[in-house]
Amino acid sequence: MFNYFIKRLLGMIPTLMIVAVLVFLFVHMLPGDPARLQAGADADDSVVAMLRHQLGLDLPLPVQFWHYLLQLIQGDFGQSMVSKRPVSQEIAMRFMPTLLLTLTSMFWSCLCGLIIGVVSAVWRNRWPDRLGMLLAVSGISFPAFALGILLMQIFSVQLGWLPTVGAGSWQHYILPSLTLGAAVAAVMARFTRSSFIEIMDEDYMRTARAKGASEFAIIFKHGLRNAMIPVVTMMGLQFGFLLGGSIVVEVVFNWPGLGRLLIDSVSMRDYPVIQAEVLLFSFEFILINLLVDLLYAAINPAIRYR
Repeated sequence: MFNYFIKRLLGMIPTLMIVAVLVFLFVHMLPGDPARLQAGADADDSVVAMLRHQLGLDLPLPVQFWHYLLQLIQGDFGQSMVSKRPVSQEIAMRFMPTLLLTLTSMFWSCLCGLIIGVVSAVWRNRWPDRLGMLLAVSGISFPAFALGILLMQIFSVQLGWLPTVGAGSWQHYILPSLTLGAAVAAVMARFTRSSFIEIMDEDYMRTARAKGASEFAIIFKHGLRNAMIPVVTMMGLQFGFLLGGSIVVEVVFNWPGLGRLLIDSVSMRDYPVIQAEVLLFSFEFILINLLVDLLYAAINPAIRYR
């Protein structure tokens, strides 16, 4: 298991290098000049040229990439073109709000998705199943930004129960987490239902019933554990989706997280921040997939990695 873990960690390096190259090329293809944006529309060409020299944008593109790569190898993401602070400091300031929002959304969405999926599978083709799948289809179909605006209109504007923007208290997490986790809960419910229906038809489930085991023990002791292996895979993928997909929700609720920082950086063409954030999202997604693979062995002892 340890050797497998080390191999997978080393395997991240070429993947992240490819991502770094693609992101560098992508951000330099974006229309707009960072120096012009910082200098302002009324600045003359000499001021813009001076800013381009200060930012290193007047160097040939291969030279810029070589400098970026050397900094990256040393663990230095550079300096923000806008705030003039280190990029690592900018990300550290925004990381915790995004992480806490993601964990909150993941907790309730996975819990509700599992419950709805199991209930729908046990009472298949009956009203609990139809109701659960109706909720799941609605959660998948409704766009996140529209759901966020609707929740703010009802619970903040009309009822005045919850705040709309910011992250100062636990109340601020309710509406963004509901908006962010709705689609994940719907996907988890449908996936859990499908996985559990397959398990319910297995021979060992019928054998457990023939031995007189209670339906509760059959479902949760024998069925749920075996059905969780593909579900855990989906959990990992959805967690990565939440980390990267929180951008829209953070913009709607003006959340002080990484998604909001990325949008602001793209609008100001802050190349170092954009590159660092995309690399961070890629690393998180790869790491989550590795942790999911390791969880397989904890759920099913028959699975071993070499």
